[in-house]
Amino acid sequence: MSLRFGNVPILVVSSADAASEIKKTHDLTFVNRPKRSLFQKLLYDYKDVASAPYGEYWRQMKSICVLNLLSNRRVQSYRGVREEETALAVEKIEKSSSLCSPVNLSELFSATTNNVICRIALGRKYSEDTNKFGKLLNEFTELLGTPDVGDYLPWLAWLSHVNGLHGKAEKVAKELDEFLDGVLEEHMNRHDRHLNDHAGIQGEYQKDFVDILLEIQRENTVGFPLEKISIKALILDMFAAGTDTTYVVLEWAMTELLRHPKIMKKLQNE
Repeated sequence: MSLRFGNVPILVVSSADAASEIKKTHDLTFVNRPKRSLFQKLLYDYKDVASAPYGEYWRQMKSICVLNLLSNRRVQSYRGVREEETALAVEKIEKSSSLCSPVNLSELFSATTNNVICRIALGRKYSEDTNKFGKLLNEFTELLGTPDVGDYLPWLAWLSHVNGLHGKAEKVAKELDEFLDGVLEEHMNRHDRHLNDHAGIQGEYQKDFVDILLEIQRENTVGFPLEKISIKALILDMFAAGTDTTYVVLEWAMTELLRHPKIMKKLQNE
């Protein structure tokens, strides 16, 4: 079924055969995401991998993600982080249970997934810093899911300036950029300290995503220059793809378990 949202054509795929044909036969026709003004403002003019147009830059960024950030070996290396944060979440539930106080699972799942991604991507949690980063991330993900009327009806784009949507996006983008600049500086200083402490040989410590991306940038191991702005865009992709999606799935899984006590009991027994 074909629709139009303003000047944007929409194709509704409602069968497995049609979906297969689009993904396999006409994949290049549908490979690009629609241009969205908020994505452009928040993701460094489409410098990330999720919203970048199909082409050489997208292939390069995808290669970095697949081979250096999200390989099976790399994901397994962070197993301890996931286990530690899960154990902390269980402790919070047990503490609330002993006090007979309710548990907001949405907040718990959100905080846990955010802490996991923070430790994997940035090397540490930032909840101790008045959780400013957590608040920024919430605004960031909310804006990514906010429709902008100008994307569909360009002649009404001025409305997003009047209602403050673009102003809010620019403010969040600026604050995130300043935060990520600080994170990169912190990691570069740590790298220099390790070199000095080990007489030119980097000491052993678990590398996070920022460490890996900065190493790629320094050593040019992928055959093309990796710009600082691309590093920051890729880090934002990790949070956009890894936080909301994960905790929402957990939330719905728990909802379904509560609706099916027998399955819940079976799971508890296991």
